[in-house]
Amino acid sequence: MNAQTSERRAAPRHRVLKHGMLAFGGGGGVDCTVRNISANGARVDIVSPIGLPQAFTLVIETDQFLRRCHAVWNDAQRVGVVFD
Repeated sequence: MNAQTSERRAAPRHRVLKHGMLAFGGGGGVDCTVRNISANGARVDIVSPIGLPQAFTLVIETDQFLRRCHAVWNDAQRVGVVFD
């Protein structure tokens, strides 16, 4: 991560390795791996960002975590999301 990226973040991210899901419309969704998380957003790994809708819910069942969010960037299988 470069200095510019860290300066733009409003809250520090914490490294994690958790199974999650990006849930959307009518019970659909894709599995993901949450790699880091903060009060404002997260970075997740997914098989492909193709077809990912504008808005979705990040679900981490083991933590009973549900947050509406949207993607702000993607790079191959990595997606940065900000919580709404």
